[in-house]
Amino acid sequence: MSYTYVAITVLLTVYGQLIIKWQVTLAGSLPTSTEDKLKFLVQLLLNPWIISAYAAALLASVAWMAAMTRLQLSHAYPFMSLAFILIMVMSSLFFQEPLTMPKMIGLAFVIAGLVIGSNG
Repeated sequence: MSYTYVAITVLLTVYGQLIIKWQVTLAGSLPTSTEDKLKFLVQLLLNPWIISAYAAALLASVAWMAAMTRLQLSHAYPFMSLAFILIMVMSSLFFQEPLTMPKMIGLAFVIAGLVIGSNG
């Protein structure tokens, strides 16, 4: 069950990042004046999708605490790198961000680090 909590943590973290990127992209560029910036940010903070991303972060923290009751931090934490992998793939699919060769090589290193770090 402890690995399930780690997976929940990773998936909720990825969800939050994707939702924030989606909603910020829809909102447009940050205005230049201070007053307009504040209005812009308050509107984002009150956006139900953004609120769901914050809720996901809170639930991810709760799931992580549950995982920490049974796993060593040095064993469990490398699995958080799965978030980097999922974000890279999902941002390519949902936001048409380029998945370049250097990024692919970086992902291979992250995967290698995950394998080595979680077994050590």
